[in-house]
Amino acid sequence: MDDDRLDRAFVALGDPVRRAIIARLSRGPATVGELAEPFPITMQAVSRHIRVLEDAGLVTRSRDAQRRPVHLDAAALEQLTAWIDRYRIDAERAYRRLDAVLAAAASDHSKPPRTTDTKEKES
Repeated sequence: MDDDRLDRAFVALGDPVRRAIIARLSRGPATVGELAEPFPITMQAVSRHIRVLEDAGLVTRSRDAQRRPVHLDAAALEQLTAWIDRYRIDAERAYRRLDAVLAAAASDHSKPPRTTDTKEKES
């Protein structure tokens, strides 16, 4: 996924209405009217949200007689997930190394300190 499309996808997902639309479409295709039902906004506003999602490559529309259902593009979401996972895996690797360093430091501190009392040396 190129940087421009990635930027558009994340901008599109930055809006709660568009995220809700994506969540609804994850259960199957829906018309604009069906997508608009839970929102206190106009059908025209929902259509604009869908257009943003289309421009980002996250949804498509088809024609089914009089209906124009909106479909989620699962492959586009998979590309976003892959991009996120690449950085998540790097971060987890760094945290595991940090955990190992902290565990080693904690085990060093749990050992009793060595004493170098001068009286012991004299006896």
